[in-house]
This record gives sequence, C-alpha cells and structure tokens, in this order.
Amino acid sequence: MADFEVDLDNVTHVDFTEPYCAALRKDLLSAAKRAGVPVLDGGTYAATQGPRLESAAEIARLERDGCDIVGMTGMPETSLARELGLCYASLALSVNWAAGKSEGPITMAEIERNLQEGMAAASKVLAAVAGA
Repeated sequence: MADFEVDLDNVTHVDFTEPYCAALRKDLLSAAKRAGVPVLDGGTYAATQGPRLESAAEIARLERDGCDIVGMTGMPETSLARELGLCYASLALSVNWAAGKSEGPITMAEIERNLQEGMAAASKVLAAVAGA
C-alpha cells in the first residue's frame, strides 16, 4: 500500500482547453519533421474504456461528435499530468481504422503489423527529440 496522504482540502481543478504541453507538442512535431515521419498536428481524441475494440456504432457516434482518433490509453494520464503540472504530450499510433471503417473485419495480425511499423516510426521521432 502506498504511503501518502490525500489532501481533501486542496482539490485541483485545471483548465483542459489545451490538454497537452505546447512546448513538448512543438518538440515532437519538429522532431517528426526532422526524422521524415509524417504526423498529423492536432485533432480530437475520444477515450473509450478497454481493453476491447470499439463497436461500429460507437465509432459512428464518436465521429458524429467530432472525434478524429479513438483510443483507450490517452486518459486519465493526460488530465492527471495537467493536474500535477507535468509537461505531457501524446505521440499516438493508428493501428486499425476502426470498426465499420475498413474493408472487412479488424484482425489482430493487422493490428500487430501496424503497431510494429508505427513503433519504428515513433522510435525515429523520439530519437530526434533526444538529439534536439
């Protein structure tokens, strides 16, 4: 069990208009450019509860809501980092096109292949950040 106290008299509420650290986002975008790795700058992330793939109906609703990328690993880390005042950003991978968005069913083989390719690209970006 962790040895810490919870300060119930000092609850932290933070503005979440810009959830990621602007300086770190800039570093990641610059590093991707230097590494020759194409990335999208911006978008709206929808967090779902996993571990499971979303249904086609969930994806359609999230798309109607204006979401650009759906995942299960971007929260609550982002809000917790903001509350703690930590500089935090996301370098996310698209490893499947989502239920109802691709030709045929999503397979684990496809996800694993896209994950390997994506991690190779992410490694190049992170190496470029470290070299900056």
